[in-house]
Amino acid sequence: MPLVTLKDVLQPALRDGYAVAGLVTLGWEDMRAYVAAAEAEGCPVILQAGPSCRAHTPLPVLGKMFRHLAENAAVPVVAHLDHGYTADECKEALDSGFTSLMFDGSRKPLAQNIAETAAIAEMAHAAGISCEGEIGFVGYADGEASAGTDPNEAATFARETGVDAMAISVGNVHLQQDKDGGLDEPRIRAIEAATDVPLVIHGGSGVPVAQRIALARGSNVCKFNIGTELRMAFGQALRTAVNADPARFDRVQILKETHDPLVAKAREVLRGFR
Repeated sequence: MPLVTLKDVLQPALRDGYAVAGLVTLGWEDMRAYVAAAEAEGCPVILQAGPSCRAHTPLPVLGKMFRHLAENAAVPVVAHLDHGYTADECKEALDSGFTSLMFDGSRKPLAQNIAETAAIAEMAHAAGISCEGEIGFVGYADGEASAGTDPNEAATFARETGVDAMAISVGNVHLQQDKDGGLDEPRIRAIEAATDVPLVIHGGSGVPVAQRIALARGSNVCKFNIGTELRMAFGQALRTAVNADPARFDRVQILKETHDPLVAKAREVLRGFR
């Protein structure tokens, strides 16, 4: 099945009351496991290349990896640039075969964020692909604090940028390892009342599973980004494989043993959004 765009998978989710997982990838092992999990669950999946992934592997290589997996998959796959910070980076992703660009101007003043995101959206749409923007900075666990999304600003942002999806800051944080927090549902409802653009939750690993399920089925949140809990599952599987035989040194054999545990965890995540 060929790659699809973000709009291709989010508009049906918005219409029919479910969400699609944006799974944060770091390399071939997790990409392959995520597609296998999506096939097993019979649902679309968004493969995401974030800044740490791109620091390790060049965008043109990532694009080829995503496209190879998509073309051999039995389910729709989106190749998504996560947190693109510059126009040049977004253009490189487009040229590398990505079907969705996320431009993150959330640290910038509203007018600048709108202008720069609108330019990326125009470039993406001219090429027949999708664009996600972010309004209201989503912070990091033990790092920068979040700045909640103002519903009126969200409406202006959505209208003036033309984005296909809008990431919002509603109590979510990146890199959170537990699920002790929760999202600000009244703020989500206020944003929904102001715009009908599909909403995106970054830092989805820190959202309680029950709330993820409820929002996926009963709100305009159509995409949850999940990274940390899957990285933790991979790390545990890798430690188990290495410690099982300290004399073993062939990394291909070691990495093969991360596949099944990661598929199982990814399937668990995917089931929570439908």
